Amino acid sequence: MGKKRIVILAGGWSGEREVSLGSGQAVYQALDKERYDVELCDPKEHLGTLLEKKGDIDLAFILLHGKMGEDGRIQGFLDLLGIPYVGSGVLSSSMALNKKITKYLYQRVGLKVPEYQILTRGEKIECRACLKRFGGRVVVKPVAEGSSLGISICSSEEALLAGVKNAFRYDDEILLEAYIEGREMTCCVTGNQELDVLPLIEIVPGASYDFFDYEAKYTSGATNEICPADVDELLADRLGDCAKAAHHALQCRAWSRTDMIVRGDDIFMLETNTIPGMTENSLFPRSARAAGLPMSALLDRLIDLSLPSTYPR
Repeated sequence: MGKKRIVILAGGWSGEREVSLGSGQAVYQALDKERYDVELCDPKEHLGTLLEKKGDIDLAFILLHGKMGEDGRIQGFLDLLGIPYVGSGVLSSSMALNKKITKYLYQRVGLKVPEYQILTRGEKIECRACLKRFGGRVVVKPVAEGSSLGISICSSEEALLAGVKNAFRYDDEILLEAYIEGREMTCCVTGNQELDVLPLIEIVPGASYDFFDYEAKYTSGATNEICPADVDELLADRLGDCAKAAHHALQCRAWSRTDMIVRGDDIFMLETNTIPGMTENSLFPRSARAAGLPMSALLDRLIDLSLPSTYPR
């Protein structure tokens, strides 16, 4: 049997372009060249390459984070070309990137989310009432964005107005939700119908960061990422079950990473990522290493889970 022909899609159009390029390079370096013929492609610069070579590609490995990559659009394009790809399909991708939809689906399967409201561009906000409703601290987020872009934590009317203005730079809908004081956990999942949970990671941003923002995510040493997280077996099982429930609710394929907050006995769902980062600082490879799974073996598993014979589209 010949080598599988893999094209890595990285770069793209979103505000996470540089992170995506880093993920692409890391995956390119780690893929076993004895098993795969591998090519890197930045669709922003070379979209025509996919058209020209569609008959010669066995699988696309999508590492386009954020809009135009994680929202179902590139998945739909690949479906039209008949190119299989690693990860979730059009519907799942578009639902998971949209925080409003994910909250509906989380709640539909019995998962808990922070109290929230949606604000549309042009809609008036009553800052004092909003702060009172959410207990004095409000998290403001674009509805459909990743890597914590456009997120603010606001404790005053002035900060809230500024946070709303900033979030609307990224989207026409924004999310206002109660700030949950607790332990931030992330859980990586692989599989389709049958799911495997990788070791939990607790995220503890450095003292200079209010939360796990873009800089804290991608600056080496800025955040303490404890893996495996120091939690008892019961809590670990509950967190894993929540991540698996989210994966199934959003109809994810092959892999996902779900972020949660633990406060007391409660687990609050934040979001599910269908194309997690794969740079040297990223959480998914770190969790896999803790499970004894080196990057090359992790990639083999994701590819095997995504081949048409394994999961027909």
